[in-house]
Amino acid sequence: MAHNKRHAAAAATVDSTKSYTLDAAINLVRQNAKAKFDETVEISMNLGIDPRHADQMVRGLVSLPNGTGKTVRVGVFARGAKAEEALAAGADVVGAEDLAEKVQAGEINFDRCIASPDMMALVGRLGKILGPRGLMPNPRLGTVTMDLKGAISAAKGGQVEFRAEKAGIVHAGIGKASFAPEKLLENARAFADAIVKAKPTGAKGTYVQKVALSSTMGPGVRVDVATLAG
Repeated sequence: MAHNKRHAAAAATVDSTKSYTLDAAINLVRQNAKAKFDETVEISMNLGIDPRHADQMVRGLVSLPNGTGKTVRVGVFARGAKAEEALAAGADVVGAEDLAEKVQAGEINFDRCIASPDMMALVGRLGKILGPRGLMPNPRLGTVTMDLKGAISAAKGGQVEFRAEKAGIVHAGIGKASFAPEKLLENARAFADAIVKAKPTGAKGTYVQKVALSSTMGPGVRVDVATLAG
């Protein structure tokens, strides 16, 4: 009940018929983030695409300049010297067949999965488990690589993966409500810029149609698309 009252009070501060500038939207979202924990600030973008068509898929990685404020657990498939490199670089879980067995048993203690190229025959057999969770390593996303140290550092340093859902929506956490407004602003613009640069060849008409910001427990705030670029 307390949550419902808090949400209703927060919603009352937002004009649902209005599109706010990005700066104003960030301030509103931070103002309404009153939960007992540090809420995540999320951005959602409705794109003029149909991801069911291969030439309209939007997917990629972006490094947020101020990080996400979230501790990212990284799992790495590697063996021998590469496994040692991954551990030294700060990977949380490292293994080969032993790690594959844990994944098959439903023991997935990581938020990002990276693999050295020689491990993909093994990792490929886990596709039905890792794929739906968005954890399947992919060379195009830099998560199948010989540079495990670089990939681990990027994953832990504020790199965010994005992928359009069926309705053509991409969303991601861009920081915490405790972040300074200018840091959230930089992160939001970095994310939006990455989405614009990832515009697929098959996209027709208006590409970025709607944008909204929200916190974990707060109401959504519509953003004027024209203010994304600054």
